[in-house]
Parts: sequence; C-alpha cells; structure tokens
Amino acid sequence: MFAKPFRVKSNTAIKGSDRRKLKADLSAAFPSLSADELSELVPNKEELNVVKIYAHKGDAVTLYVLHKNPLFFELEKRLYPTVYVLWRYPALLPTFRTWPPVLQKMIGGADLMLPGVMVPSSGLPDVKQGDCCAVTLVNSRAPVAVGTAAVSTGEMQSSGMKGRGVCVLHAYMDNLWAFGDKSGPPSLPDAESKGEGVNGGEYKGDEIEEEEEEEEEVVVEKCAEEEQSPSETVTDQACSVIEDLSVAEQEEEKGEKGDEEEEGSQDDQKLPQEIMDALLLQCFLHALKCKVKKSELPLLTSTFLRNHMFSCCPSGKQLDIKKSSYKKLSKFLQAMQKQHNLVRVKELTKGVESIVEVDWKNQELRSFKVPEETDVETAPAQDGGEGELPYHPPEITTLYSVSARLEPLFLDAKKRKGTVLQPAEVRHIVTEYVKTNELVDENNKNYVTINPTLCDCLLEKSEYQEVESLKWDDLFSRTLGRMQQCYQVVFPGQAPITKKGHIEPIDISVASRGSNKKVTLIKNLEVYGLDPAVVATALQHRVQASSVLQPLPGSKDKVLVQIQGNQIHQVGNLLLDHYKIPRKYIQGLDKAPKGGKKK
Repeated sequence: MFAKPFRVKSNTAIKGSDRRKLKADLSAAFPSLSADELSELVPNKEELNVVKIYAHKGDAVTLYVLHKNPLFFELEKRLYPTVYVLWRYPALLPTFRTWPPVLQKMIGGADLMLPGVMVPSSGLPDVKQGDCCAVTLVNSRAPVAVGTAAVSTGEMQSSGMKGRGVCVLHAYMDNLWAFGDKSGPPSLPDAESKGEGVNGGEYKGDEIEEEEEEEEEVVVEKCAEEEQSPSETVTDQACSVIEDLSVAEQEEEKGEKGDEEEEGSQDDQKLPQEIMDALLLQCFLHALKCKVKKSELPLLTSTFLRNHMFSCCPSGKQLDIKKSSYKKLSKFLQAMQKQHNLVRVKELTKGVESIVEVDWKNQELRSFKVPEETDVETAPAQDGGEGELPYHPPEITTLYSVSARLEPLFLDAKKRKGTVLQPAEVRHIVTEYVKTNELVDENNKNYVTINPTLCDCLLEKSEYQEVESLKWDDLFSRTLGRMQQCYQVVFPGQAPITKKGHIEPIDISVASRGSNKKVTLIKNLEVYGLDPAVVATALQHRVQASSVLQPLPGSKDKVLVQIQGNQIHQVGNLLLDHYKIPRKYIQGLDKAPKGGKKK
C-alpha cells in the first residue's frame, strides 16, 4: 500500500476526548497492550497528531503520529501498528518468519507467499483469515512488515504451504516508514532460529507476489541457483543464507563500535530516494545557515528553493525533489516544520506559501557543518541595502528548434525535427549544406542557387517560379524565420532551462483603483529569478509607499506586485541599475509619468 508516495490531506493535533477514544480503540484492537503501554503510546500531554492521507491508489488512510513517527494507521475503520510500534512491542502480533531477500520484494509492494515462509519447530502461529499479523526475518524478532493473513493457519498447512500467506500493507523502508524518523530495526536476536537452524524451514526461494492486476504468483529464483550443481540440496541453500546472515550480523556489531563505520555502512545501503532525502536536508540546512537572513523574511518558498537551496547543492550532484520521498517542496517544508521545528511556513496570500520564521537557535541547525566542497559564502553581504542577497541576472540565450518543414535541410547534419540549436549552429549547418551541394553562385558568390530542397524549405509558393537565388543573409534569415524559436535560461549554480516560444518580459503597467487612484503592477519577476517580496520591499523603501503581493490570475507559481502611485520610473531604475536586467526584457517603461526623467 505504501510502496509508492502518498498525498497528505491534513495534519492536526489530537484533543483530549479524541485521545481517550483512540486509547479505547487500541485496547479493543490489541488486547495484549497493558494500561501503561497504552499510556506510552497515547500520552496525555505530549503532541500527538492525526494525519489524513491518500494512498497512491486513492485509499483514504489515517495516521496517528507521535514524536515524528507514525505509530498506527487506520484503513477502512481498522487499526494497524507500524514497524515503529512493533519494534517496541515485537510480540504484539502473530508473526511469520521469512528470508532477507524477500524484504526487498515486500518493500516494492509484493505480498508474502507461503513457499517463502520458514516454519519453526513450534509450528506456525494460529491465525484466521484477515487477522492482523507481522513478518520477521530469520535470526531476528524485529518485525519488518505488517499485513493480514490471506488464509487461516489450517488452510496454509492443508495447501502444502503454497499460495499467498500474508497480504502486506506496510513494510520497513516503504513510504510510511520514511514519513517517520527513518530509524532502523533494533537488534532482537531470535534464539529459536539460531539454536535450531532451519528445522522445518527449508529455504525454497523468495516466493512472493508482485502487485499486478492478474495477481500471478511470482517465484524468485533460488539463491545462486545457476552456480550450484543438481546434487546440492535446498537445505544447503538455507544454511548458506544463514551463514551470510551471521557474517552480516558480525559486521553490524563491528560497525556499532564506531560512529563513522556505522554511518559509512548505512550510506552504502541507502536507496536512491534516501540519498536524495539526505541531499535535500543538507541543502536546506546549508541555505538556512549561510544564505537566508532575517531581513528577507517572509520569503517565498519557490524563491528559497530556486535562489538558495539549489546554489548550496555540492558540485557533481543535482538536487531533484521529485526523486525524494517528499516529491513536492510543500511536503518537504511541512516535514521540516512539523518534525524538525526549523521553520514556520504560512500561506500569506491564497495559494502562495512563504517561510515566515526560522528557528536560528535550533540545535540541528546550529550543529550543522557546511560542506567544504560547496563554493558558497558563509556570510554573504547584503546587496545595496535593499534587503536581499546579491542578485545575478540569468543568462538568456535565444535558440531555434528544427521544424518539420526544414527537416530535409538538416538531415545531412543528422538533426531531426525538434532538435534545438543555437543561431551560430544553424548558420554553420546551412553553410555546409550549400558548400556540399555546390550551390554558391559562380558569377556572384554573395548569392546561393536555390535547389529543390531549399525551394521547398524556404520559398513561398508564389516564389517557386520567380526566385532562383538568394543572398546569404536572406538565406539565413528565412531559415531562422521558419524554425520554432526557443530560449534557454541559466541561473547561477543551476542547470540550464530550455523552453519553447519567447521569454516573457517583466511587465510593468499602471491601473486605476477606487477614486482615480493609480497603482503600479509588476509581474513575471520570477521568470528572471527575482523574489517579488524582496522587490516589493525595496520599492517600498525607495518611494515610501505601501505595496502588496497578489496571486497572478491563471498562474500557479507567479505573484503580482502592486505598489501605490505611478512608480514606473522607480521600478525601471531598480530593475535596470540595481538588478542589471537588460532593457529588452522589461515591458512598459514608456508608461512613466510625463516630465519624469526617462531612463
């Protein structure tokens, strides 16, 4: 269920009456829990949250979260414990034991199949179909998965241990586990499996079922099957697995002796999603410690990511929120607020979130050490007293995409439809085409003879019979004119961004409000990496007039800056002189008040 990311709908604190109801529900669902244990799980005074989420298939699930960790989840009015609870109370549920390779399959959303279940000497636990149960690995009592029994114990045995055993809902290292503090399972040795070996529990392979529509049984190949001879028994394979586990446990014990060795071991075992989560947290802490100043707050979350976090990314690595377990910036910042208490995020205007407060005394932030490999100043100076860090305008390059009509002209250069080229590349390719096909006019080298390909690509129908040659400049201009124009924007410390069409200019306009009062409106600042809140504050200081931020209609990530009076002259000065935005990317400077000094 939690193999794929889920969407958080709401996150609220649980009140006293709701806590009492939750205790009663837990007591009914898990009778083995004592009153003291229930009080530990549902304390009266500590912060306990209820988080409502939607799983990737649309199932509505309720999480009960304490100390940053989800303790229980409720699905279809039934409570299930998470691995965080089961690690504290491993005997809470009946358990089925399986082999370590099966865990990765369960993390991916597979169910536990009976051929992969190890039968201990004491026999299987007594369960009925639908009973809540847990899954452990050999040599450990720490549960790694939670689910429901697919069939009763009697049916399992009568079927010859074939078919589905446990319908897995949640597993260690899935997205529900990642919603917590991401701690690992405790060391809970299983004396029975260590003392008796594989008695009655032969390793027949990791037989599990992938989550597919057909729900076909998928049997994982036996360990090292291709390398073993036919005479080797399945029991030999099981012994080999246990030996490997013993070696792994010894290495783990050695790793616990030193923090550095333990951290190195954990890094090697991290999944790509965990690595991106760690990079995201590193860049977040780095940006707060070195880039963000109190005078910048409130700071748009999108600007914080674009201008601060990206620039703190170590060289050779690329920050991509979509590859993390959070998937969205809003979800990541919510975690930083709820779980780490580092920032406070608020929606100052409808649909636009801003960081309004940073806990500079937070121990995690204070103890964070800036990586040496990143080339970011630890204490950048304020720029010009305008209340923001030094701004560097992006590099904007006009590009051209090969259109379907011009594709024959670019085939020799192996450039297909949609290929994006710089103007110089276009000129070079066209020049090579003309020279290769010997189209330069012998009598006048300033002209190019039109062949059938150039005729189809560059001439209008009315010109087919009339135009026999073109000047070089006309040839180039016609070629560029028939290509799809694009643009590339490169912000400092970020990967280039290429988009079709023309880049939107910063638009400055004047509107009337109320009794003929004028206001100046500025939009598209974000396109050039400018924070609208910072620009509004700078203008406020310059013209001593009030300013407000408003969501831009029809746009999700853009904000409109509104300031009293016709301030086009001052806005122009700020953008041209202070931020060094080229004049060609600013629209509306001609609407400045008459008699004003034209910039």
